[in-house]
Amino acid sequence: MKVLFETYRYFLKDSVRRTINFALTDQSQGIKPPPIQKPYPADAERIKLIGKEEMEGLFSVDLFSAIKNRQSHRHFRDAPLTLQELSFLLWTTQGIRSKFNEFATLRAVPSAGCRHALETYLCVLNVQGLEAGIYRYLPVEHQLLVVSTDEGSSSKIVEATFNQAFTGRAAVTFIWTTIPYRMEWRYDIAAHKVIALDAGHVCQNLYLACAAIGSGACAIGAYHQELMDSLVSVDGIDEFTIYLAAVGKV
Repeated sequence: MKVLFETYRYFLKDSVRRTINFALTDQSQGIKPPPIQKPYPADAERIKLIGKEEMEGLFSVDLFSAIKNRQSHRHFRDAPLTLQELSFLLWTTQGIRSKFNEFATLRAVPSAGCRHALETYLCVLNVQGLEAGIYRYLPVEHQLLVVSTDEGSSSKIVEATFNQAFTGRAAVTFIWTTIPYRMEWRYDIAAHKVIALDAGHVCQNLYLACAAIGSGACAIGAYHQELMDSLVSVDGIDEFTIYLAAVGKV
């Protein structure tokens, strides 16, 4: 068992960086970087979100209080989030502040090398103006892409989270996937640890942003990988679920 522990602890170290010839990475070889956002069909159904300019000054909370009171909430009121509140949570977790070029952005959260290897999916159950179902956030357009609408999304998200029932009572569950090559393009096999670190940055922003709208969040690290990947319609190889968080009014 000790050997097994030591093997898996290696992932937490940065020793791997010294084994990589960075002159041979795809970036160094001049290979074009992957897009900053997963492409979607031109005729896909999209929903406009509330712009950050319209949200400025609407939501505020003392930062000290938000951090002091931060905790995981698994009990939610049967009250919906507004589209304005959801727009705020999406912008604070993956919103684009500025673009360097078509391949690099500065966002509301940090990311190693500005690679931002995460995509944000939502299992929407109780948001005003949205049908129940799965959506993907498009940070470039600040819009929602409709992946699927399904009244059975509640039971599916519960099953995919190993029957953690509170996910079926949340207004929305944030489901973050990773497209590893976005990070591998620059960092080779050193990419994987920093992808996990990036997911932590995003989720902490969600916790603090929830405090500003009178809501709570609960991060989820235990889920059925294949069921969750199927729920958000990703292949589980070049893109797969890495982290979740249920959100609702408390």
